[in-house]
Amino acid sequence: MRILRTPPERFAGLPGPGIAHRDAEIGDGEGGTLRMAWAAAGPEDGPPVLLLHGEPTWSFLYRTMIPVLAAAGMRVVAPDLVGFGRSDKPAEIADHSYARHVEWTRALCFDVLDLNGVTLVGQDWGGLIGLRLLAEHPGRFARVVAANTGLPTGDHDMPEVWWQFRRAVERAGAAGTLDVARLVESGCVRPMSDAVRAAYAAPFPDLSYAAGPRAMPLLVPTRPDDPSAGPNRAAWDVLRRLDVPVLCAFSDSDPITGPMRAVLARELPGAAGRAHPTIAGAGHFLQEDAGPELAAEIVRFCG
Repeated sequence: MRILRTPPERFAGLPGPGIAHRDAEIGDGEGGTLRMAWAAAGPEDGPPVLLLHGEPTWSFLYRTMIPVLAAAGMRVVAPDLVGFGRSDKPAEIADHSYARHVEWTRALCFDVLDLNGVTLVGQDWGGLIGLRLLAEHPGRFARVVAANTGLPTGDHDMPEVWWQFRRAVERAGAAGTLDVARLVESGCVRPMSDAVRAAYAAPFPDLSYAAGPRAMPLLVPTRPDDPSAGPNRAAWDVLRRLDVPVLCAFSDSDPITGPMRAVLARELPGAAGRAHPTIAGAGHFLQEDAGPELAAEIVRFCG
């Protein structure tokens, strides 16, 4: 596996609060190793909250939430998925698979950090990965916040707006013009500054670094015989019997995952009888549009 590593100077002078970043090596699945990075804040002995981002963002997405959660006494762990942020970047699209991303994230969270009593916060692919981890390692988790995410099995078609996004990523990647910052901005409803756009582009000096963002739309199960359809169905079988407290904190303006809120609230036992908040004035990337509001809901949920 050929691995690229974004030069550290690309991350100099980022907007937002100063947040510590750490890294560790995990197995790459082929006998080698990968460096996986994470943002860290709050007391080391505090209850852990695991913030998992999605496509095509990185832990920078959580910058306005991390101080709120840390101030509430939580140990914040916000990984950069492999292929994103400060983490190493396998250079080929074929290096990425759903199963590998689940395993890479598991290795960091449980083998390296040995997290227990975790509050999972998953958005976009952060939920697709995080809900699999929950189903496969339920004893590690105390509660779940599902935010603009789901767990597709390929048995139902994805919304047309998602297919438009996938086709746009494929076309841009093939043309060598993938603009990650523009993709993030298109999923927000509030204005984004030039500095913030630059921060989302920072992990990807050129297209050779962007196999992760190019691969992820291709890995979402979209048909019943998809390689990840069976594992996700097996995960649902566990989740439907798992009484871990669940909060569905979706935004009011996300056409991609909006319908999944009702599915999660209905199917997950830990969501029953709970007042699930709607984060107003926010798009798909609700952490970018309304991070402090989402963080406040998480603090209330954990209180």
